[in-house]
Order: sequence, then structure tokens, then C-alpha cells
Amino acid sequence: QVQLAESGGGLVQAGGSLRLSCVVSGTLFSINSMGWYRQAPGQQRELVATITSDGSANYADSVKGRLTISRGNAENTVYLQMNSLKPEDTAVYYCNARGQGKWYERTRDYWGQGTQVTVSS
Repeated sequence: QVQLAESGGGLVQAGGSLRLSCVVSGTLFSINSMGWYRQAPGQQRELVATITSDGSANYADSVKGRLTISRGNAENTVYLQMNSLKPEDTAVYYCNARGQGKWYERTRDYWGQGTQVTVSS
């Protein structure tokens, strides 16, 4: 029943900005971190940014200073503000939530369906 809904992807020119949003629907007992991953054609899925419940963020070196991850007040949302976009940022971006569906369940990863971000040169 838990679903992650992503939005905000699209086509932008290099140097432009996008803001990705992800909302977790359904009930989760806890979410201890959320993040964004991306996968370019022919590439492995890679971490873009993660953020924990206490607000600690981690970024891939390639996006530091350009992309900013944040969580909403409801703590079931996560955003990725993408500035100064580069063609190499082109990928499908996936929202991730790590947590427990119920208190007695193990922590697991939940994934969104992905949203396409295309940056033209």
C-alpha cells in the first residue's frame, strides 16, 4: 500500500533548474531516511543525495553545490532542488524511502517509479 509519487521532472537547458518532489502515500511506521538516486542510459543506478530524519544530508560529489535535498515538515516528503543543471545530470531520477512499514518489520527500501530529467546543451 505504500507508494512513492514523484513529480517535477522535465526538459531543461543547461544551467536551468528543476525541483523534484516525492510524496509517500500510505502508512509507514517510520522513515529514517529518504533520498534520490538516478540512472542514466547504460549506467548503474547511483546515489544523488540522501537525508536522514535529523536532517543530515549526503551528496554525490558530482552534485554538491548544485543540488539540494530537503524534507517536508510532514516527514513523508522529500525534495530535490536542482540548479545549474548539466547535460550529465540527464537520467531517470528515483525517489527512495528507507523505513519500516510496521514496527515489527525490518527496515527496507521503497522506491518510486522514476521521473525523467533531461538537460540539453
